[in-house]
Amino acid sequence: MFKGQIKQASLIFIVLSIVTGIIYPLFITGISQVFFPSQANGSLIYRNGKPAGSILIGQAFNDPKYFWGRISATSPVSFNAAASTGSNLGPTNPALIEAVKVRIKALKSADPNDKPIPVDLVTSSASGLDPHISLAAAYYQAPRIARLRGLSESTIKILIAKYTSGRLFGIIGEPVVNVLELNLALDAYKK
Repeated sequence: MFKGQIKQASLIFIVLSIVTGIIYPLFITGISQVFFPSQANGSLIYRNGKPAGSILIGQAFNDPKYFWGRISATSPVSFNAAASTGSNLGPTNPALIEAVKVRIKALKSADPNDKPIPVDLVTSSASGLDPHISLAAAYYQAPRIARLRGLSESTIKILIAKYTSGRLFGIIGEPVVNVLELNLALDAYKK
């Protein structure tokens, strides 16, 4: 009887391993490749035949002629998808306060104005990988981008509008701008 139970348990283990470890993943991968090929392959954006990045993962843009995204909470490398996490720093944590002060100083240096700085430009998202900024954050940076690229602010605002995603189902969340798409559009823009 004991031998029969071991044989039966072993057979069930092998069958379930094949079904759940090989057949099911291949089936789901096949369906996703057929119906959602872009998403299944990382939602990559290509420029000149080479991947420029994913629309789902933020990138570090530090050059003042580009729009800056949210701060990445991942380390040791910014926007490291393998280390997706929030900072878990509370609003009174000295490390968070110092990081915000450093970012405010960088923004004030690049954008010397008296406008209030949108909070998403000085804090990280829950995942630390957010590729979007608010419309307020994009409009805050528009004068700098226009000045450094020799474009009108109205041209920059047209590009912001083009790369703005509205609310989910028209009611959930706020409109956001994908920083990578917007920066690539700036590089491709012909005066």
